[in-house]
Amino acid sequence: MNETGLIRAYSGATRLLAPALPLWLKRRALKGKEDSDRQSERFGEATIARPTGQLFWMHGASVGETTMLLPLIHKLLDAYPAAHILVTSGTVTSAELMAKRLPERALHQYVPLDTPKAVDAFLEFWKPDLAFWAESEIWPNLIKQTHTRNIPMVLINARMSAKSIQSWAKRQSSAQALFGCFNLILAANEETANGLTWLLGQEVESVGNLKDAAPKLPVNGAELKKLKTQIGKRPVWCAASTHKGEEPLILAAHADIKKQHPDALLILAVRHPERRAEVTPMLSDTNYVTRSEGDNITKDTSIYLFDTIGEMGLAYGLSDVSFVCGSLIEGLMGHNPLEPARFKNAVLTGAHIASFADSYMQMFAFDAARRILAPNMVGPAVKDLLSDPDTLAEQQRLAYEFALSRDAVLDYVWDSLSPILPSKGRRA
Repeated sequence: MNETGLIRAYSGATRLLAPALPLWLKRRALKGKEDSDRQSERFGEATIARPTGQLFWMHGASVGETTMLLPLIHKLLDAYPAAHILVTSGTVTSAELMAKRLPERALHQYVPLDTPKAVDAFLEFWKPDLAFWAESEIWPNLIKQTHTRNIPMVLINARMSAKSIQSWAKRQSSAQALFGCFNLILAANEETANGLTWLLGQEVESVGNLKDAAPKLPVNGAELKKLKTQIGKRPVWCAASTHKGEEPLILAAHADIKKQHPDALLILAVRHPERRAEVTPMLSDTNYVTRSEGDNITKDTSIYLFDTIGEMGLAYGLSDVSFVCGSLIEGLMGHNPLEPARFKNAVLTGAHIASFADSYMQMFAFDAARRILAPNMVGPAVKDLLSDPDTLAEQQRLAYEFALSRDAVLDYVWDSLSPILPSKGRRA
């Protein structure tokens, strides 16, 4: 790797800042943004033993990226029956989710802080045979030191906006030095592929968005049956993954829906469960129950507050219509529409969907999802579906069939990875 002055300056700055980081982490832990019991992992100190033999390392920033990696994790473990996989991420919610969803022979640690000392300790302990980085999680020290140790690296599902590409273009030599450390880059869309090809001066291929190939979210069958019994034949819609500022808009929509469908039940699934204390006061004038408290749904329940980790499959399994949030307010960028589609939900979303624009645009073209451009139109859109069983059934069918059609992306990614994958039982 040819270090530029900018990269050297970054490494020097992180080395100088390192002594202040323990205090910074403690403050984050007090806000629930760090796991106080596992803070040593952020300094590269493992809290579990390294398995013997081949070890593949896969890194994703948070919930979306680590969830996206799951199909590839399963495929790698099937192909390498003696290997193990280390998954790293940087958020508490992703760690909690991975604890529930990682298969046998896969383990999770928090990604080390991007300081030379922490990165060195991490790499020295784990000694991965091959490293996979997801999307746009670029940490210069971690990339540089992984490359220095001759560990092959792959950037999968690379996604960058035109704005990000232009930003990197102002530091093109540093961009080429960092991205040049990757033995293979696979872009999630043509925009990223074309931008990186131009930026790096080498061909970058678009193989499709790996998030499209995610398996159907897991569901506790006993819980699903119990809750369906409690709900009965009531119409159910889900506001999935709400962010700050969206709940008042969703509650207004639900009040509108209940004028026409007084027995309608809203599943209000907050994106970050730690926000429950912020959200519950908004529900004080409604009859609501809370998932984390184990409350039963009664005939008088109007809102079911979903405030748990790893149970969105259950929420979708109960719903007829899902409005995918993270899309109603400027500055938000949307969430994965294929998750509810795999549960045969009719799929609606708001105007701000940049993170999943490719998926949504294809779904819109096939009438497999609808985009609601104004928040005050959410209620009418849901009412229209709940009032017309034939239209609802058709929207559910189109969403489901589109989701099934996207499963081939995993095969495209796997075929592209085959030249860099090591022999079984041997280092890459």
